[in-house]
Order: sequence, then structure tokens, then C-alpha cells
Amino acid sequence: MKPLRAILGAASSSDKIIALSEGDDPRVVDGALRARAQGVARIILVGDRDKVSALLAEQGGADVDGIDIHDPSNSPHAEAFAASLYELRKHKGMTPEKAQQQVRNRLNYAAMLVREGLADGTVGGAVETTSDTVRAALQIIGKAKDAKMVSSFFLMLYCQDHHTVRGAHIFADCGLVVDPDEQELAEIAKASAASYQALTHETPRVAMLSFSTGGSANHPRVTKVVEATQIAKSANPDLMIDGELQFDAAFVPEVAAKKAKDSPLEGKANVFVFPNLDAGNIGYKIAQRIGGAEAIGPILQGLAKPANDLSRGCSAEDVLHMIAVTAVQAQTEDAGTKAASE
Repeated sequence: MKPLRAILGAASSSDKIIALSEGDDPRVVDGALRARAQGVARIILVGDRDKVSALLAEQGGADVDGIDIHDPSNSPHAEAFAASLYELRKHKGMTPEKAQQQVRNRLNYAAMLVREGLADGTVGGAVETTSDTVRAALQIIGKAKDAKMVSSFFLMLYCQDHHTVRGAHIFADCGLVVDPDEQELAEIAKASAASYQALTHETPRVAMLSFSTGGSANHPRVTKVVEATQIAKSANPDLMIDGELQFDAAFVPEVAAKKAKDSPLEGKANVFVFPNLDAGNIGYKIAQRIGGAEAIGPILQGLAKPANDLSRGCSAEDVLHMIAVTAVQAQTEDAGTKAASE
């Protein structure tokens, strides 16, 4: 699994601190211990101190270096976090009393660790819902200055013997934006291409997916994809992008030669942008459950600092992989900030 090894290797060189908001879940503790064993990141486990300590002891990690426990109910940071949250959200009706209460919520506390610079990224969602996990990230960490929106993607890994194409793809948006308009779809394409480059160090080849290829169907939903492609091209002239394309015309060179012979992608796309959440969510799950692809995500893009969501059916290995992805995102963000300041 070469792409995943590369991500784990990149994360291990970053020495980032990742806050895990559900530190009292056995899978999360297991994933944290795996991350430390591989040097992927330093870890903050957020949760009831006694419960987290007991889980660490059960799994033989009571004395592992690089794992800290933060209990929101009695954290020394709680007062400062509450004051910061009040200032951040008072225009939305936040009161000092509400802020004190909300920073005791584990998702909010983990997000505050990131906002205040005590952690480089956060991962949640093993227990909490996607909506709650994403809400905490949006309200507390917020959008990046240069991002028009926050979206998500799945990193799809193909490494089984039956896979005709090996490596990594991105499927977007499969977890967050329900029905993007033309501008939003173009922004998802731009962000997903940047995410692919950051995680794989390979050139993104972006396919804007539809049930039509090159005008084979005439419908407002097709027009939306065509216009989104044009917007993305105009805003990013160097981006290799094409659409509208059916999946087979974007993925299979022989089909592309017949259906989309003028496409610069030549049936070798590695970033697939779906027209809406119905298509994206169904598509990634078919690729995962029937096709045998490994799906890591949903991974958020467009935030000021990294925050990611786990599936509630996740395994300890999934937690490890998401920690690594989050660390690499933080590393990429640091590199971008440094370049902008030079």
C-alpha cells in the first residue's frame, strides 16, 4: 500500500500534535498507541482522565511517551478557552456562562486546543455524529482565509490483486456538501486537487463527473457540471481538469478513447468530483464495499487548521490512518504559511 506508507512516513517526519476528542473509546486509544509506535504524531487524548487512563493501562500504554490526557471537566485551560470562545461567538449570542459549559464538551475542547495552538489538528467522529464533529470544527477552527467553503473528500486506496489501477484517488464531496452549485463545485475541484497533491505528491488529474460525457445528454444537471468545469479552469489555468465526464470515460483509457478522445485526462483521472452528495456518498461506498478499495475519510478541506471526521464504524487502523492524514495536512499548512510569509 505505497500511498499509505508514504503518508505515514511523511507524518512521522512532522512531529505534529493531534488531539483525539474521543479518548475514552478503545479504538481511539488503540489507534493512538499505534500512532506513537510508528512515530506518526504526538497525541492528546481528550476525555475523562480515569477512563482514559484505565484504557491505556489495559492496552499496555500507561507509560507511553508522547501521549497526554486532557480532561475538559477540570482542565487548567478551561477558563482561557471559555473566554476565547465567548469572544469568538458572542455575535452569535454566546454568553460567558454558555462558553464555560461548551468548552467542557469534548469536541469543542479538542477544537479549542487546535484554535489556541496547543494541537496541530483534531480527529473525532468515532462516537459523535458527523454533523456534531463538523459543527465544532466550523464554529471554532473556522475556514481558511483563502477558502470560499469547507468541503470533504475520501482518500480511496487501491492495492488488491483484482484492482486494475493501483494507488490513490480522491472522491469528493462524499460527506458534507449536499447539492453544490456551479461555483461550489468548482471550489471543491480546486480544493480536492490541492489535497491530492499534498497527500500523494503526484499531479492531480481532475474529472468532473456526470451521467453525460461531452454533451451526450442535455439537462440542467449536466449544464451545472460543464459550467463548474469552466469556472475551475478559468480560476486555475494550470489545473488538469475536464468535464462533464461519465466515470468510465474518466477512469478507463479505452473508453475515454471512444467517448472523450479529446480529453486531456485520457481516462487516467485521479481526482473525481461528484455532482452532489447522493452520487458521491453512494459512489465511494460501492468502491469500498464491492470494489474492495480502502476508504479513508471523510477528510475535511478548507479549514484554517486540520479537523477530520471518523466513521462511527471505524477500526483502530482507521484511527491511525486519519491521524497520519491530519498530521500531513498540518505539515502542508505550515509549509504554505511559511511560503506566504517569505
